[in-house]
Amino acid sequence: MIGTITNTCTIVVGSLIGAMLKRGIRPEWQRVLFDAMGLASLALGFNAVCRNMPNSKYPVLFIISLSLGRLIGTILRLDERFKNLVNRSSQNQDERQEVPLAQGLSTGILLYCIGTLSIVGPINSALLGDHTFLFTNATLDLVTSAVLAATYGLGMILAAPVLFCWQGSIYLLANLCGNVIPDALLCEIQIVGGTLIVSSGLSLLRICDLKTLNLLPSLFVPAVFFLLLSLI
Repeated sequence: MIGTITNTCTIVVGSLIGAMLKRGIRPEWQRVLFDAMGLASLALGFNAVCRNMPNSKYPVLFIISLSLGRLIGTILRLDERFKNLVNRSSQNQDERQEVPLAQGLSTGILLYCIGTLSIVGPINSALLGDHTFLFTNATLDLVTSAVLAATYGLGMILAAPVLFCWQGSIYLLANLCGNVIPDALLCEIQIVGGTLIVSSGLSLLRICDLKTLNLLPSLFVPAVFFLLLSLI
């Protein structure tokens, strides 16, 4: 778990650094950071999709996953509930100003958790004792968390325990299942995850608000599909 603990700590440190820098950043510069993170999200998302799509054994599965996931998320009103929860706990000095922390957290959680390094890293750590991927991911997240916190504030530190639970769960699952987790499942999860990161980037760039949190259940559809497939 040393890799996951390190990755979690870098997000905490990065968020603290970014929050301190926020005081000296003008509003127009914050908009520049919004745009930069939006473009970075698009690049990371497209890269994940393009890299894994040729290896997909079920090229239609990601479409089904997004459709079912979005339907479930919309019915559960995940985006609305999450934003209401965050905005209630985030008191802005100007009550008329919209608090964008919910958008920042949803973007940060996706960027931290959904990616090759963050998914394969805990598996390598559990099965091979190799923490290289997680240490590399920690370095990237240190920079990303600082930029996000400079834009959205110290509240971005709340993404750290989410990452710990996410990677910790994968680590424990890998320990329990051993080599049973198929590479095909990881491939499908990364395709769906990359699509969600693209959606987050479009929202950051103010091109369109796709309510990315309502798409989160899409990540579980491939796992259910492979589970059912194994029972047939």
